[in-house]
Amino acid sequence: MAPLKMTFSLDDTTAAQLARTAERLQTSKSAVVREAVAEYAARAGRMSEAERRRALRAFDELVDKIPQGPAARIDEELASLVRARHEGGRRSTSRR
Repeated sequence: MAPLKMTFSLDDTTAAQLARTAERLQTSKSAVVREAVAEYAARAGRMSEAERRRALRAFDELVDKIPQGPAARIDEELASLVRARHEGGRRSTSRR
């Protein structure tokens, strides 16, 4: 596939960083930009560090709110819900 020619405007600082990086890696500026875009695209779908910390804090808060109790009690409560659903739920008739 033939490369596409594109034009971008960069500030002086970014242009200098691009030139230094290409020189240090002994590669073209285009190669540096291609690799930078590929790395950025791979990261773009992931959580930022701040988002990850916020999610972990929320998880820690929720875990503390999980009620503690014997597994047998929880199993009985779940079985009771299943029985109620199998019995058809409400028995009231609706008025039309």
